[in-house]
Amino acid sequence: MGFGPLPGAPDSSTVLLDGPWTHRVVRANGIALHVAELGQGPLVLLVHGFPQFWWAWHDQLTTLADAGYRAVAVDLRGYGASDKPPRGYDSPTLAADMAALVTSLGESSAMIVGHDVGGTLAWTMAAQHPQVVRSAVVLGAAHPLDLRAALRPGAGPAQRQASAYALRTFQIPRRPESLLSRDSSWVRELFDRWTGPRWRGTPRYRVDVERYAQAMRIHPVSFCAAEHYRWLARSVLRSDGRAWAEAMRRPVTAPVLHLHGDFDACVLPATAQGAGRHVRGRYEWRLLDGVGHFPHNEVPAMIGDELVSWAKVTL
Repeated sequence: MGFGPLPGAPDSSTVLLDGPWTHRVVRANGIALHVAELGQGPLVLLVHGFPQFWWAWHDQLTTLADAGYRAVAVDLRGYGASDKPPRGYDSPTLAADMAALVTSLGESSAMIVGHDVGGTLAWTMAAQHPQVVRSAVVLGAAHPLDLRAALRPGAGPAQRQASAYALRTFQIPRRPESLLSRDSSWVRELFDRWTGPRWRGTPRYRVDVERYAQAMRIHPVSFCAAEHYRWLARSVLRSDGRAWAEAMRRPVTAPVLHLHGDFDACVLPATAQGAGRHVRGRYEWRLLDGVGHFPHNEVPAMIGDELVSWAKVTL
């Protein structure tokens, strides 16, 4: 991976935060994935995005468990306390990890809840692994084909400017690794830029953002996160990327709830809206007032209620 941990860098134990949940490691798709699990009942798999880890869902873990569901929040390959191999950070492999995790947890299908990168994986699972997706909830993420379309030169500059971190910073060799590993400043900057007014400025906001920043400093998380964005940009011209895009044209048959903040400055609402054309099954879109890119953190009770309501009608 070309670099080692910086002096004073945290290790994976940093993410093993105490609570009513149980931490364990589950083998899936040839790697070990760390999960935090709470409750019994139909499975709800919670998949985080960048720059977070399983803790992003700690409020929803308890809400879902209290409502009678088995809630499992996972650290993606390369994040938190999960394995961090040198390869496998393309969307098809990450989605295959999550599909295998559902079966490794002893279930045939689940409600898949994904945010940001996790939202991309929820869309990918619904298209490529429909047998394990009973229903889906997507937060802060556009359908991959809609995001690609919004990033094309003729589509206007707005989403390309919002995605400059992925299209520019992450494509420079070693630059994102340096920004993410040296201290917390870049992660704080990203949260400040992408978060709506309800969460930003609260005492809890600063504490949680620092947790996410420290988790990104675990070696080699910065490399693993960067590799996903490098693949997204380069896959446009590669055969594996073209095959993934073609697979994403399959209509989604599972019910999809699509939640998006109207203050989202990372994935613009105009980019995300309209994804229902990719869904043959039930589709519901909610634009959340005064909410940015992290709805599950900014309005956790609202999102918890939405997840429970969707689970009741789709599981």
